[in-house]
Amino acid sequence: IQTIDSTQALFLPIGASVSLLVMFFFFDSVQVVFTICTAVLATIAFAFLLLPMCQYLTRPCSPQNKISFGCCGRFTAAELLSFSLSVMLVLIWVLTGHWLLMDALAMGLCVAMIAFVRLPSLKVSCLLLSGLLIYDVFWVFFSAYIFNSNVMVKVATQPADNPLDVLSRKLHLGPNVGRDVPRLSLPGKLVFPSSTGSHFSMLGIGDIVMPGLLLCFVLRYDNYKKQANSDSCGAPGPGNISGRMQKVSYFHCTLIGYFVGLLTATVASRIHRAAQPALLYLVPFTLLPLLTMAYLKGDLRRMWSEPFHSKSSSSRFLEV
Repeated sequence: IQTIDSTQALFLPIGASVSLLVMFFFFDSVQVVFTICTAVLATIAFAFLLLPMCQYLTRPCSPQNKISFGCCGRFTAAELLSFSLSVMLVLIWVLTGHWLLMDALAMGLCVAMIAFVRLPSLKVSCLLLSGLLIYDVFWVFFSAYIFNSNVMVKVATQPADNPLDVLSRKLHLGPNVGRDVPRLSLPGKLVFPSSTGSHFSMLGIGDIVMPGLLLCFVLRYDNYKKQANSDSCGAPGPGNISGRMQKVSYFHCTLIGYFVGLLTATVASRIHRAAQPALLYLVPFTLLPLLTMAYLKGDLRRMWSEPFHSKSSSSRFLEV
């Protein structure tokens, strides 16, 4: 599990901007490498997502002994099954380019990233989301004034050459081998077709993962606070806060804010008929209610700086 610190939170938007510019200027040169790397990551992420189901399916019919594959390592039957299903899904996506399969792979990437990355405090959360908000707004609204093109939209919508087509050309396998495969829209986003099927709406996985990390943080804090209150024999909160306010969890407050922000971004996109930076709406609608509720409950100072390090006895409640 990787915990993001303040320095990483500050430099992540810069690194994302550099990657975006590389894809914008050198897309033809790096598209095949980027497609292969994305396919490999999606395979691993989706295998991780399918593993619990495969463990449930294989438990009655096979022991959980690991099978040796030499230098590759030892794996259980459930791990082999989940990896095989993931490889099959990626291969079908490469052959068909269907948007449903791309969405499935993108969701696998989202789940894996949220599972393996942690935000340690509210300060780091604010630094990360604020920096990505500026990044999203700049590259969607202002990049056209500098680069004569909307960099974010062009990179997100530009299809890549199919690796099978490239491989057939490199190996000179003939004009009909690998030429009927479609170009691939990379699974760095979720796409949703319109009711008429004439166009697609897009939501970047960063717009899912980054607020998802915040939701994971507040869920961990809710569990931590619940355990801390039970250890202190149910000590009540500040006297100026009603009991009903105390019962509202930070997770539900942030989740409702995410839903309202996503709905607002969708409405704004329909009204303006142009791409909208989703974090422009998601960050205020998640962070502001969270900060307000933390201040009213008296938890803001504790949440702001490493809240989970004050009591080692609650460590078993931190992994959510």
